[in-house]
Amino acid sequence: MLKRLQEKWGVRPFQLVLILLTFAIGGSLSGYGGRTIMGLLDWEKSVLWWVVYIIVVTFLWPLCVITVSIFFGQFKFFKGYLRKMSKRIFG
Repeated sequence: MLKRLQEKWGVRPFQLVLILLTFAIGGSLSGYGGRTIMGLLDWEKSVLWWVVYIIVVTFLWPLCVITVSIFFGQFKFFKGYLRKMSKRIFG
């Protein structure tokens, strides 16, 4: 599976590790940030809380991933990745 990702993205093994670390850390940061923001709202955990949390995390994720990618030297990859993703979502 990792070999297929490496070939699909056209990256070397070490760069693949950096990309996967960026995804992991960026995703964790967006989850943490979402919980922090939702904690400021002081809402009871209900269905509405979870819907808003998912929306918040959805908007935070690209910001977190692109920020983390700068520190791992993968900004160029993630800039292109997020551009492709936004084209698929928004047409």
